[in-house]
Amino acid sequence: MNFSLYREMLSITSVRRLLLVGMVARIPHSAAGVLLTLHIVLTLGKGYAAAGAAAAVFTIGIAIGAPWRGRRVDTVGLRKALIPSVVSELVIWSVVPHVSYEWILPLVFVGGLLTLPIFSVIRQSLGVLVDGEQRRSAYALDSIGTEVVFMIGPAVGAVVATSGFTVLGLTIVGVCTSAAGLFLLWFNPPTRSEGVLDAGQTADRDADELHAAEAAVVASAPAHLQEAASEMAPTVSQASGLRGKMARNFTWFTAAVAAVFAVAAGSGMVLSGTDVGIVAVLQRGGHESEIGIVFFFWCASSVVGGLIYGAMHRPVSPILLLLGMAALTIPMGFAGDTWTLALLSLLPGLLCAPVLSAASEKVADIVDEDRRGEAMGWYGSALTAGVAFGSPVAGLFIDGVGPWAGFVAIGTAGVVLCLAGLFLQLRRRRSMTITQAGAGDPAN
Repeated sequence: MNFSLYREMLSITSVRRLLLVGMVARIPHSAAGVLLTLHIVLTLGKGYAAAGAAAAVFTIGIAIGAPWRGRRVDTVGLRKALIPSVVSELVIWSVVPHVSYEWILPLVFVGGLLTLPIFSVIRQSLGVLVDGEQRRSAYALDSIGTEVVFMIGPAVGAVVATSGFTVLGLTIVGVCTSAAGLFLLWFNPPTRSEGVLDAGQTADRDADELHAAEAAVVASAPAHLQEAASEMAPTVSQASGLRGKMARNFTWFTAAVAAVFAVAAGSGMVLSGTDVGIVAVLQRGGHESEIGIVFFFWCASSVVGGLIYGAMHRPVSPILLLLGMAALTIPMGFAGDTWTLALLSLLPGLLCAPVLSAASEKVADIVDEDRRGEAMGWYGSALTAGVAFGSPVAGLFIDGVGPWAGFVAIGTAGVVLCLAGLFLQLRRRRSMTITQAGAGDPAN
């Protein structure tokens, strides 16, 4: 690995400034999930099902709004496209902590629709500012910054919330994110090349952007998948748009692709359910001030797992990795103290980044290159759907049975999903073997 390329990237003022803005802009939202959950539970006195429902509504808003925001950047330019996000981030997150739960749901939905599209903006801008091997190095630096932010952000959010400052914390989220948007408006990094690119250059840039989108999903795991996953969709919209996608057929959508999408949805479900479970176990046990410790261990182990998986020369089936992660999530429900929970989070955390990496690699392997961007957009949608589903389901079991039940329910659901998938794969292979044997029989 040529580390001098990283020095070269950081020596370019525009790139260094863009990477710094990207890190700063992601910090508030990395803490927002924990802050919103604890605000609903501690300040409003609602249950974890209600908190999970709010997280799901926010995620759905992000998923719906991401393609539209990406197209707006393409059609009207960065500054005009970001104005609604800058205003909504400030207004909505300043209002949310002062209203009842019934008003929080529509507000966070609108907030999701108009969330500052930081992942796609940074990705597009880096793709224009640098090219070739430098572009890949710039994307790698952005992923490293994302990993650092999402290790620290949830811990900071937990400390603020458990200190009794959820109202102030959520307000700061809006102010800081809006300020980051204003800085982007002033900086106005390019999102389109001034010159005309030939077909080869366009294909290289699109491939690098798609790879960067996949890396962003892995880097934002396990505690903040929503925005990175949903913002894989703008990459698709640039190439074809909604009308074009609907007009084209889905011949690429095979049983193998469906299985990978199921793994993506299952991964999102397990991770978002675990997120809520960690908060619930520690809050109900009177250790809410130590939530940040567990999040740090959980997120850091995902980074380590990603590095280990990246150094491996042979791919591992994503369904087997999800099976391991889901099964290892179940024991987290029986932790009796903070440090036990933190240590138990290490093993499922180690498999988090490998699951997401293996799944995106599988899509790239089994889908033709000319349809890969579309397939990855749907992959991101499957992941987002799983995230939206996991939080309220875990919350229901936490409220109805106990804090430990969230881990058990989500982990068991993940295991059942994987076992069903493995059974269907085995059945399909046997069917294919019988068919091939019949075709090769001279009697036929």
